[in-house]
Amino acid sequence: MTNIKVLLGANIKFYRANLGISQAKLAEKANMATNYLGMIECGKKFPSADMLERIAASLERDTIDLFSLTPIQKNWKHKILSKIGDVIDEELGSHHTL
Repeated sequence: MTNIKVLLGANIKFYRANLGISQAKLAEKANMATNYLGMIECGKKFPSADMLERIAASLERDTIDLFSLTPIQKNWKHKILSKIGDVIDEELGSHHTL
């Protein structure tokens, strides 16, 4: 079962990173406190419907996008593949010196 607060926070962070903006910049665009945005991103708070719409608009997304599993899955897939590549490179490098 997916924790909706954690999913929302991870997606906001993902879309914010894709835009290359800081928490402070997103908070400013959405007219909210930076520390409140931080609590949303780490799954400790859940915003009102109005705040969700402001966050989504500031991220140039539809509100429903903030609840999609797709961005999170892509991000995890990228991280996992990167780590696998690092392990393969390390192993090939260590065997290459034998």
